[in-house]
Amino acid sequence: MKGGLKTLLPVVKLFWSERSTSLALGAGLSALATLAGGGLLGLSGWFITASAFAGLTVASAMVFDVFMPSAGIRLLAIGRTATRYGERLVTHDATLKVLAALRERLFRGWAEPAAAAMMIRRPAKLLFRLMNDVDALDSLYLRVLVPAVVAILAACAVTVALCFVDPVLGGIAGLWLAVVCLGLSLIGGRMALKPGRRRAHAMEALRARSIDLVAGQTELAMVGQLQAQRIAIAEADRRLAKADDALNRIDCAVAAGFSLASTLLLTATLLTAALLAKQGTIGAPAAAFALLVAFAATEPFAAMRRGVLELGRTLLAARRIAPRLKAGTIVQAIARPGDGYAFQLTNVSAGHDEAAQPVLLDLSLSLTVGERLAVVGPSGVGKSTLLALLAGEIAPRGGAVNRLPATRLTQRSELFQDTVRGNLQLAAPSADDCRLREALAAASLLQDIEALPHGLSTRLGEGGAGLSGGQLRRLALARLLLRDTPLWLFDEPTEGLDAKTAQAVLDGLASAAVGRSLVIATHIRREATLADRIVLLEAGGIAGSALRGTPEFEMLLDRLRPD
Repeated sequence: MKGGLKTLLPVVKLFWSERSTSLALGAGLSALATLAGGGLLGLSGWFITASAFAGLTVASAMVFDVFMPSAGIRLLAIGRTATRYGERLVTHDATLKVLAALRERLFRGWAEPAAAAMMIRRPAKLLFRLMNDVDALDSLYLRVLVPAVVAILAACAVTVALCFVDPVLGGIAGLWLAVVCLGLSLIGGRMALKPGRRRAHAMEALRARSIDLVAGQTELAMVGQLQAQRIAIAEADRRLAKADDALNRIDCAVAAGFSLASTLLLTATLLTAALLAKQGTIGAPAAAFALLVAFAATEPFAAMRRGVLELGRTLLAARRIAPRLKAGTIVQAIARPGDGYAFQLTNVSAGHDEAAQPVLLDLSLSLTVGERLAVVGPSGVGKSTLLALLAGEIAPRGGAVNRLPATRLTQRSELFQDTVRGNLQLAAPSADDCRLREALAAASLLQDIEALPHGLSTRLGEGGAGLSGGQLRRLALARLLLRDTPLWLFDEPTEGLDAKTAQAVLDGLASAAVGRSLVIATHIRREATLADRIVLLEAGGIAGSALRGTPEFEMLLDRLRPD
């Protein structure tokens, strides 16, 4: 539990930094509403009892003040309604805005190259982090922190109120609430940790496997794994049901505990008040007041039930999200190269995380500002790994990487269910239509987009549906051209395009890249001709290098696939 509280601290700090005033106001309004409800119940009981006794004789009825208590009851009733309404508005508005800020911060963090490269291989987990883990944190404020604060304040208020009736009664009631009711909440939360975590894991597995079944049913059918996938989904559903059952049993046990604690407190208060009334220490109205205050005393603690049951899920979400809220965990510091260089690699070894051995071994390579470099070699030799390293998507396993900020066009670029304009503005949110058209023209796609029914406002389907494969490739290229970085990285930028279109794209790329440094990983001759220098990779290192205008340059070109 102690470790869990440490895990929650970064999230609580974020909540407080984002909406400290609203969160404090919401907690205050919730406490006032609860206290007003308890006070209303106690004062009403006192007033009804006092009025009944006052009406026994004419003399007492004439001197009994009905106006002050009735005014107090009306004030408490109106105040309870107003504060409860205000509390609902403030707390939910603050929570939703905090969660929106958290989701935006996480999305921007995961969009950084190092994180995106790691998570793109696990999109279901990324979606779960952005949606379910963040949503789980609404319990932290609404169902854990606020009810805990309110319960503690209510316990103090009950203690003070009963002390006016009898100090011993007030002290014992306060101690009972603190030890028993708060203890039940802590015990319930501790018991719900494991089932809550298991439920979250089961839900994640169920959703991921269901998505895999729907999206990959053709592939699964071809390899005869449909039945196995259905069995895996059923197993995840069974684990989810088992976790729900465990949480329901804990909920019933905690509810029974609160009911027993409330009954014992109410019984003890009733016996004590009856004894004090018999002794003449207090009157019947005071006894009624004490009884009704005790009746409402455990209600704030019972409100924590749902929060403590979700504590396991909340802690798990916080544990997975909290590291991403710390400065420096997502964005890697860029080591700048020497003056005049776009990048410098010194004795670098690198590979993707899933590779047992690095693909690049003791590689040293540099590129001057404004130079264009083509990287060639057989498949699997490390060309894409080199681009990922230069983009900051993977970290080197050894050696030093010094580079300028870079943007990379991968072999497969993701497009979204949005307008053409929206897809382009992901790279430059402030870009106007004129700049977007310039980028499309450089990618030899402007005429195609203008021929669409709504031009830039044409809405694409999921994955860019509505455009051909070649058009999608050029749209992704146009998006890259909008990124104002000094180093551009291309992985076979014209693959899949016909020769005429590809040459137009390369001409536009050459014009747009004036003053920038380029690295092109390619198998195709036409792409390599754009370079000032060609580097041949083999066996994880540089097997050859040639400058434009030399015979070696032409020899390396001749090894590539014709246009």
